[in-house]
Amino acid sequence: MYSVHQHWDPLKVCIVGRSYSPEFYSFIKSSRVRSVMERIAQETEEDYQKLIKLLESFGVEILRPTVSDNYRDYLINGKIASPPMTPRDYNAMIGNTFYMNKSHLDTAQRWKEMRGSSWPENPPFTIDEINLLPEFIKQELKSFNFEFDLGHDNSWKHVIQHITDTNTIKYGTDINSATTTRIGKDLYFGTDNYTDDVAALKQKYTNMFPNYRCHVINTGGHADGTYCPVKPGLIISLHDVPTYRDTFPDWEVVYLPGQSWGAIPEFLNLKNKNKGKWWVPGEELNDEFTDFVESWLDHWVGYVEETVFDVNILVIDKTNVVCNNYNKQVFDAFERHGVTPHIVNFRHRYFWDGGLHCITSDVHRAGVQQDYFPERS
Repeated sequence: MYSVHQHWDPLKVCIVGRSYSPEFYSFIKSSRVRSVMERIAQETEEDYQKLIKLLESFGVEILRPTVSDNYRDYLINGKIASPPMTPRDYNAMIGNTFYMNKSHLDTAQRWKEMRGSSWPENPPFTIDEINLLPEFIKQELKSFNFEFDLGHDNSWKHVIQHITDTNTIKYGTDINSATTTRIGKDLYFGTDNYTDDVAALKQKYTNMFPNYRCHVINTGGHADGTYCPVKPGLIISLHDVPTYRDTFPDWEVVYLPGQSWGAIPEFLNLKNKNKGKWWVPGEELNDEFTDFVESWLDHWVGYVEETVFDVNILVIDKTNVVCNNYNKQVFDAFERHGVTPHIVNFRHRYFWDGGLHCITSDVHRAGVQQDYFPERS
């Protein structure tokens, strides 16, 4: 059975995302647009392969979603579904339970509202079950702008089946490991917005996880884009988050210096055109490409201006981590704590709105649950 209790335990099984291939974009008529998308696709997979090679050198088993080269397989409501790039945004292994936060249960509930209560309770929707629906029902579901799409669900089918063979899966939650930090008996949850009701969220998570001590940190977005507890005693963090005195007492916190968008003038050139949502280096003045992304792929890209991904670190074990680039202050801290950094430059993280932690999801780590703060019991 798979389990994750601490995210610095030795990584054994990991999902790595996947983008569409260069051939996928053959339908784009404009060569100025098509060539950029082909380059992004090629370089993204090259970087995935570098990461996979590194993880496999540590004995990590890799699971990946699948994709088709035919864009028509992913058309829904007139747009192309985004590729399965960032598995961490949609799931989390907490203990030995795998939480899926795609809107399967929302779809079931709305189906009940449309057709009565004949749909089964808590259905783990699979592509095979969806394909049994009559075509007119599929179209009616699409007309309600559901967030499920046939191609994207099918991409994860074999990964989900692999996990189902060993573990319980809970569908329809809002839990994912981009906002959840698993440290033994303690679970730390980030907020979506700085104005969220922290007390209400803490009560909600305490009710969901009664066997854990639950904490809420006001990160104002994905926690893994704000801080990373690398190992017991060390946290890498941005400068603009609350103190960790209460949540991680006596741990060293290394705040990253100079991590502002003012250090990236190329990004600022594009900011007024796309509202700071994405950036492809070298294409700041390619208005044709910008218009294409904003018109047809706006749901692919996130809002990268609110997150600097240098803290988006994947921990392999207590002594090995994967980072996107070099930072002297951080690497000096790694040396003090006996941690070896491995650099894998995920070049298009500013387009995909996802760093090394986002594009992976740890399914199994060797180890049992520890209690790092027994005084809280």
